[in-house]
Amino acid sequence: MTIFGAIGAAGSGMTLARKWMDAVGDNLANMNNASRTTEAAFQQRYVVAQAKDYGTDYATSAGGVDIAGVAFGSAEGRLRYEPDNVLADAEGYVRYPDIDMASQMGQLIISQRAYQANAAVVDRAKTSYEAALAIGRG
Repeated sequence: MTIFGAIGAAGSGMTLARKWMDAVGDNLANMNNASRTTEAAFQQRYVVAQAKDYGTDYATSAGGVDIAGVAFGSAEGRLRYEPDNVLADAEGYVRYPDIDMASQMGQLIISQRAYQANAAVVDRAKTSYEAALAIGRG
């Protein structure tokens, strides 16, 4: 892998981590959205990642990660008894998304650390490239 390949691979990792943080942000922002029991609850977002195809030449292939898509959690959610809620059905229930804040906060920390690690790789590769240019000039 070349220096440019390292920057490309780490850049794709940074993109994945940013999308992952976006999904966690969506989940946290919508975890308290109530809906009628006849409607679907907000569906939790998951980013689906897959490794880039290295091809046959491992020395020149950069690798990295691609975002394969977004998967959605259950629209069933959980029912909560809130008879005073304007969205409550005749029995007093409303539907909320089945999103666990503790799990989402853990996912947020992991995605932040992934972003930081990939940013450090980009920085180190840039420093190595600058050093190689300085040797070439000298």
